[in-house]
Amino acid sequence: PPASQNNEQGSTLRDLLTTTAGKLRLGSTDAGIAFAPVYSTGTASGKSGRTMPNILDDIIASVVENKIPPNRAPKINVKSEIKEEPKDDKKCIQDDCSKRYSDIQYSWICDKHVLWLRDHKNSNNWKLFKECWKQGRPVLVSGMHKKMNFSLWKAESISLDFGNQQADILNCKDSIISNTNVKEFWDGFEDVSKRQKVKNGETALLKLKDWPSGEDFKAMMPARYEDLLKSLPLPEYCSPEGKLNLASHLPGFFVRPDLGPRLCSAYGVAATKDHDIGTTNLHIEVSDVVNILVYVGIARGNGVLSKSGVLKKLEEEDLDDLLRKRLKDSSELPGALWHIYAGKDADKIREFLQKIAKEQGLEVLPEHDPIRDQSWYVNKKLRQRLFEEYGVKTCTVIQFLGDAIILPAGALHQV
Repeated sequence: PPASQNNEQGSTLRDLLTTTAGKLRLGSTDAGIAFAPVYSTGTASGKSGRTMPNILDDIIASVVENKIPPNRAPKINVKSEIKEEPKDDKKCIQDDCSKRYSDIQYSWICDKHVLWLRDHKNSNNWKLFKECWKQGRPVLVSGMHKKMNFSLWKAESISLDFGNQQADILNCKDSIISNTNVKEFWDGFEDVSKRQKVKNGETALLKLKDWPSGEDFKAMMPARYEDLLKSLPLPEYCSPEGKLNLASHLPGFFVRPDLGPRLCSAYGVAATKDHDIGTTNLHIEVSDVVNILVYVGIARGNGVLSKSGVLKKLEEEDLDDLLRKRLKDSSELPGALWHIYAGKDADKIREFLQKIAKEQGLEVLPEHDPIRDQSWYVNKKLRQRLFEEYGVKTCTVIQFLGDAIILPAGALHQV
């Protein structure tokens, strides 16, 4: 209608945008942006019915801040059918779950930032998982190896079946990649005397990176592929066809993202002199990831820490009490140490690493991103500084044999 017939409309573009924002204010994001879709109520033929959102209104809705002057705020009375989320999700989950999910065996670890589902067989796990997942928190599911054919995942079994294959092997300390026979890697997996030596005579810390991966995994290792798929935790979400897996709902003409699986195998640091290095440096994955520890090798040979020595090293970490208790359980076999950070802390961590690089006299180029480049393993001393100087606390998780760690996209982690 003309402006004279509608007191809400102003004569300026600012007024127009302001009143439009008010009409769209059915909800807002954290940034205060009006986002409710605007639909035309008519068609070219004059028949009623909704069409695609009006492009101009969409643009307006996406750029207008939802700040309406009190004297111009239009009166809107809309009953939303969307259930409001509790204001304190964290408190709701931790206090209320014991009543709502009394049939699920679970605990909270890492200062209640990680959900630990202790019974992988419980068919109701996914209900509690959804409560935790919508807040972007990692989830740990234990005991997955009990569902798997363990003999398929032994180092000697993989070496026997695929030792003649060629693959890229990464030296984790100096990031040198070489293409070599897979058998050489597996021969040294548990026998340190058969591992490669670097120039100074130290034992190399090697990683067989993402071999095989995706379709290659399925084609090369069909039995292991099937064994893995039938053993996935929370199949409603983790299975390629899971009802909560968004990729499974994409139409056929979409190209699905590479959901793997991929096999990541690495030597432990127990046989190296430098325990401040990792087999996976700090990085971010662009999709959600489930990582299952299917096998833990027990290294033997000169210079290897004993089991008690490994446990002592792990106990020096800033661990949750429940994880310390698992370390003392003789039936549990620890295999990997994770440090995890929330995606919201990425900018702080990036700034911190650039500062440390300058302190160490390294050149910091503007186009280089320390997280994207995966150039840092943040050791214990640096993790303490990160907390003291930036208030970013590390979430430390020990992954035991059979543990599945499920990480949301954007969560920073190193192993």
